[in-house]
Amino acid sequence: MQKLIEHPIVKAYIANNHFGAMLDMEFQVGDPGEIVYHMDIQEKHLATPRAAHGGAVSAFMDGTMGVCALSEVVMDNKVVSTIEMKISFVSPALIGKKLIGTAKTIKKGKRIVFVEGEIHNEEGNLIAIASGTFNVYPMEKAGF
Repeated sequence: MQKLIEHPIVKAYIANNHFGAMLDMEFQVGDPGEIVYHMDIQEKHLATPRAAHGGAVSAFMDGTMGVCALSEVVMDNKVVSTIEMKISFVSPALIGKKLIGTAKTIKKGKRIVFVEGEIHNEEGNLIAIASGTFNVYPMEKAGF
């Protein structure tokens, strides 16, 4: 099976995800549903002198779960968009710490994918947990 990171849609997603690039988010894709995202908390992410804004952490979680959902449908030349996301912040994401986001598919249907995600810091502390619902649609509708 072709490695997902080499798939043209995944390459196009990386090239066009300017928001993720602005936040310095990077991911690795293995097989479908095997996603690891990374983001180092920098000054531009902060809401206080030490802690990241919830919006930065939420964006990171949305990216983590979204790429997980994408990995489930990309081989069918489909893409995804977020319909709904619920996030719970458990601990602060502190400046200078690396965040590691992981996600797993709970259920994949023809038009909807349900995903759960977690963010930990490099020391293994839980930062946030979330669930998300993603719409599946043809890549052409996204402009790929």
